[in-house]
Amino acid sequence: MTIRPPPPSRPPCWACRTRTVLIGVVLVITAFVILAPLASIFFEAFSRGLAVYGESLARPDTLHAMWLTLLAALVCVPINVAFGIAAAWTVTKFTFPGRGVLLALIEVPFSISPIVAGVAYLFVYGAQGLLGPFLQANDIKIMFAIPGILLASLFVTAPFVAREIIPLMMEQGREEEEAAVTLGASGWRILRTVTLPNVRYALLYGAALCNARVMG
Repeated sequence: MTIRPPPPSRPPCWACRTRTVLIGVVLVITAFVILAPLASIFFEAFSRGLAVYGESLARPDTLHAMWLTLLAALVCVPINVAFGIAAAWTVTKFTFPGRGVLLALIEVPFSISPIVAGVAYLFVYGAQGLLGPFLQANDIKIMFAIPGILLASLFVTAPFVAREIIPLMMEQGREEEEAAVTLGASGWRILRTVTLPNVRYALLYGAALCNARVMG
């Protein structure tokens, strides 16, 4: 006598309806919030033909804007990668007073509007700001110039790398680094051969997010 397995149970009707509704909501939101604006941008950009689009890219103002964007990425991404590694190493491998405050400060650029950050920089580096008289006396221009663009870009992108690798380094703990110390490895060698290989994918992802934010 052969025992047949029971037929697979079907999900209840309410589960099917819920799934259909959720999929529909996601598709509608994606279409109107993401796809429609992107399609509109591409349509307007190429509405007069590729020749006009190429001429627009060749304008001096466009080339200057592209050069500034590339410069900001080339400057900000390496600095933020170094800052992210240093911050993550500090808060995950050492215990010290104010560690929680440092973690909160790393998240500050995510919670402050870029407009507010720009006003804060004006209060410090503007003509009437805290360092304004000193900068004017030495003919140093920061605001409304390339240094101001770089400072603003550094501020808004500072947390990306650190935020990606800090949770991973916390999860991994300190055992491998402590073992390397007992074997006589230097701090730089531990960072290069133990810590960074364990977080390389998170580091690359954070650097990519940082670059995308600068480019945007």
